[in-house]
Amino acid sequence: MSNMDTIFNKNFWISQWENDKKNDTFNVHKGFSTPEYWDKAAPTYNQNKDEVKNRRLEKTVLFLKQSNLLFKGMKVLDIGCGTGMLAIELAKHGAKVTALDFSKGMLEKFRQDITPDIKNNISVFYEDWHKIDIESKGWEKNFDLVIAFMSPGVASPEAFFKMMQCSKNGCAIRGWAAKRTHPILSDLWKKIMKTPLEDKPQSILYKINLLFSLGIFPEITFDEIEWDKTSRVKEEFEQQMAFFNKVSKKSYLELEEIIYPYIESLSENNYIKRHHKGLTATAVWKVDAAMVLNQ
Repeated sequence: MSNMDTIFNKNFWISQWENDKKNDTFNVHKGFSTPEYWDKAAPTYNQNKDEVKNRRLEKTVLFLKQSNLLFKGMKVLDIGCGTGMLAIELAKHGAKVTALDFSKGMLEKFRQDITPDIKNNISVFYEDWHKIDIESKGWEKNFDLVIAFMSPGVASPEAFFKMMQCSKNGCAIRGWAAKRTHPILSDLWKKIMKTPLEDKPQSILYKINLLFSLGIFPEITFDEIEWDKTSRVKEEFEQQMAFFNKVSKKSYLELEEIIYPYIESLSENNYIKRHHKGLTATAVWKVDAAMVLNQ
């Protein structure tokens, strides 16, 4: 098989995606894959205008409209909806949104922001996408648009194909497309894991190349994002504990003895300030569910 044939071979990209689980990149993202982590992270979300601006809601809505994937009365499935900012925005444009997440903390914050005018347009479910049986739910080819933005829910080929099987028209994903700055996480990773942090972009690039191999060519945009986030010492400590409890073999007490003093050393008046910076990629495409099912 030639190099060109390999690049456009579905199994090649599935294999590359699976092999990623053998290195530090996957180990990093594994820490972000638990409900416990996101429950602890929820209180620190949607705190300031810069953070909200970085969600690029207006640009996303325009992108979907230009792709004829946003119209009144359409049915949307939002996988890993988080605090629901995008789901709420789509509901304001007349979409009927089914939103799910495996974090109770994120969903609690989401529900607080649903206003009476869009209440009937949003259905919120506490569900883990990996465990959902889409056939029994009647979700196959059931939605005009299926989205997964910054979601660990579609971090495997199986979950990604299942996402596309739910669409009868189009899909959209967003994820990190380049290495991010992680000052606190990087320092703690060295202290706990005894190696430098290697947080390279994970599955968004595999997803895009996998689409190419299926003969699907998405519209892709990139956004540089940057904002400051503030959290209490207790919030930051619990969030980092949830992360390293997943990726490290150390006991809770061992982690506590490393993480708490470090977090406290960074605090000022019981608060931690973090600067976030990174590059995201958004891909939007029309999907032929029958073709995906037959792959």
